[in-house]
Amino acid sequence: MSAYHPRPGSVLDWPRAVAYYLYAALVTFVLGLWGLPQVLVHPERAHRVASLWLDQMLGAARVILGVRIEYRGTPPAGDCIVASKHHSFLDILALARACPRRAFVMKREVLRVPIMGWFARKVGCIPIDRARGKEAMKQIIAGIEAARARPEGLGQLIIYPEGTRTRPGHKLPYKHGAGTIQRATGLPIHPVAVNCGLFWPKRGIPIRGGTAVVEFLPPISAGQRSGAVMDLLEERIEAASDRLLAEAGGLPATAAPAA
Repeated sequence: MSAYHPRPGSVLDWPRAVAYYLYAALVTFVLGLWGLPQVLVHPERAHRVASLWLDQMLGAARVILGVRIEYRGTPPAGDCIVASKHHSFLDILALARACPRRAFVMKREVLRVPIMGWFARKVGCIPIDRARGKEAMKQIIAGIEAARARPEGLGQLIIYPEGTRTRPGHKLPYKHGAGTIQRATGLPIHPVAVNCGLFWPKRGIPIRGGTAVVEFLPPISAGQRSGAVMDLLEERIEAASDRLLAEAGGLPATAAPAA
């Protein structure tokens, strides 16, 4: 069987997943305590601590779960928007590790989580209060401009256009956020396709070994109206994700059923 196809289910899937999550909790606690005084004195080291944590998470996924990541295309290095298909925790880890100065637009509640939330703020994650509607987008754009004004810049702002995780073979309507942000800031958008959900499901268990693919697609430059940008973004991400799903033995994406 190809390494790009998920490993068949096994009675060991659940014990492996439990072992992984226990290890992840331990590493998060230890690295959080170790990195706290360093980042308090040298805030620029927040990304170094985050990279060490990501290396541990992805390394443990290889050793304990048999899950590997293959990157295709060229990850961005400068200030930009990274707009990705979102299947599970695995694509969060993979994207964050590929981007040297990663930051996410996160629900405000996530940034209140002990240790992880504090480090997320230090690496430049931008909080969002979805209940505020249009005001939330203004808040995001203001946060982006403030970050770009810093000497180190914004970095790679990771956004999930569908707004949440989807199961492989499903898609949700794309929200306008990436296009609106580009229109306001002029930042390029780097689309990303994934097939991670075939290996690591939306709810995190059971996890099946194999080689998941994260593919960086050609960037979309500013200059078009935001609606056209979003149409192009959706077309590129969904077509490439369909191709990756088919390569791994999955099904092409279809519209998600109404909730």
